[in-house]
Amino acid sequence: MTSQILTATGALFGMLSVIFGAFGAHALKKILSTDQLHSFEVGVKYQMYHAIVLIALGYGQGPMSAAIYWCFVIGILLFSFSIYGLVLSDAKGKKLKFLGPITPLGGLLLVTGWLLVLVNAF
Repeated sequence: MTSQILTATGALFGMLSVIFGAFGAHALKKILSTDQLHSFEVGVKYQMYHAIVLIALGYGQGPMSAAIYWCFVIGILLFSFSIYGLVLSDAKGKKLKFLGPITPLGGLLLVTGWLLVLVNAF
């Protein structure tokens, strides 16, 4: 895994996190309930946290960088993006229930990525 790919992916997810956060704070604030908006914000925060880690990995690669990269990338897509889909579809009255079981799988991949960061440190 090259440092450019790690850094670029982190930058892309970071940029999207800022865009989604602004979208949630402004456009969705009038549409979503307080609970829905909170859930949306959780997705944005987790996406940003992991974007920052991907950028850091780009500057200090270790032997497990590729595995950490894939855990975080797939974890972000499954966790944060399923939350976005659940919240937005629920706000439109057509909740995409199939996304519910996807969110914890994404969370498990994020946890696995963090475990690999820990193992990589030693």
